[in-house]
Amino acid sequence: MPWNQPGGDKNQDPWGGGNRQGPPDLDEILKKITGKLGGFGGKGGKGPMLAGSAGLLGLLVLGLILWVASGFYIVGEGERALVLRFGKFQSVSAPGPHWHLPTPIEKVEMVDIDQVRSFQHRATMLTEDENIVDIELAAQYRIKDPAPYTFKVRSPELTLQQAVESALREAVGKQKMDFVLNEGRPQIAAMTKKLTQKMLDDYQSGLIVTTVNLQQSQPPEQVQDAFNDAIKAREDNVRYVNEAEAYANGIVPQARGEAARITEQAKAYRDQVIARSEGDAARFRQLQGEYEKAPDVTRQRMYLETVETVLENSSKVVIDSSKGNNLMYLPLDKLISKEPQAADNYPLYSTGGAFSGNGASKPLRSSGRPQRSTVREGR
Repeated sequence: MPWNQPGGDKNQDPWGGGNRQGPPDLDEILKKITGKLGGFGGKGGKGPMLAGSAGLLGLLVLGLILWVASGFYIVGEGERALVLRFGKFQSVSAPGPHWHLPTPIEKVEMVDIDQVRSFQHRATMLTEDENIVDIELAAQYRIKDPAPYTFKVRSPELTLQQAVESALREAVGKQKMDFVLNEGRPQIAAMTKKLTQKMLDDYQSGLIVTTVNLQQSQPPEQVQDAFNDAIKAREDNVRYVNEAEAYANGIVPQARGEAARITEQAKAYRDQVIARSEGDAARFRQLQGEYEKAPDVTRQRMYLETVETVLENSSKVVIDSSKGNNLMYLPLDKLISKEPQAADNYPLYSTGGAFSGNGASKPLRSSGRPQRSTVREGR
């Protein structure tokens, strides 16, 4: 039977209250606990009471020391510690050892400010000329100020993503489609980063955007083939322009070199003609002096020298007209050719005797007509 029921064993009452109804006496409980603690110091009397009090005080002091020691903490490199007192922000601790009032008075939250975070965003944007482009963007960011990051904004990452999308739409909306698809990617990325950071600072988010990369910008799939053709045509245009410029860069120096060569040849020819003219003039002045001294002799000598010069490089055919009236056929086309020696290799046909330029007598075929005396010189 339970000890607190009627008829139960009163000796089983742990509080020593017998069958007394109601809550136990707290004073009596404390006396029993103190008595038990005092049992460690001796038997009976005041000695046990004093020893029990000293033990309890030691335990309290030890607990107090442990409680105070729990306030020490160390902030690592690249971290910041936020000290909260009863849930209210108090200060930011730099790297190193620190102490705060122990729990539950103050607590510390660690924030990593060196970690670089990233996210990607893909969306369809409208350009200034009312065309649609698909853009994929990647951004990297980190925590600049841990206090606003933790307490000012409810969701800093979501705020960042919305700010990036808003800034990207604004940057793309101010540009034409060709600029967005081709050479405008770096400029759009820089503009997006600038606008995003401005919005984050206005929101006091405590974030800083480190890099923004426009990874891809292309038209929608439905018109991709048409845009590929346009891009190919643009690339061909650039290639043709480059080839034309390369040809111009090659032909212009070549033409300049050719012009310089022709100019030098003209100068050389000019100098040659002048020198020859001066030589002829000097020779003529000398002949003039000789002519004045002996006109007939000088004239005859000049004539003989001229005839010698003319006949020296010409083909000659000598015909003896005294052999009868013969009609001769001469190879005129061969005699007046550029090679003077060639005429001597062709025979002349006649019924009478004739001499060719090399002095050999060859028969000439006669046609029965009267023959004229002819001497022909072919050059």
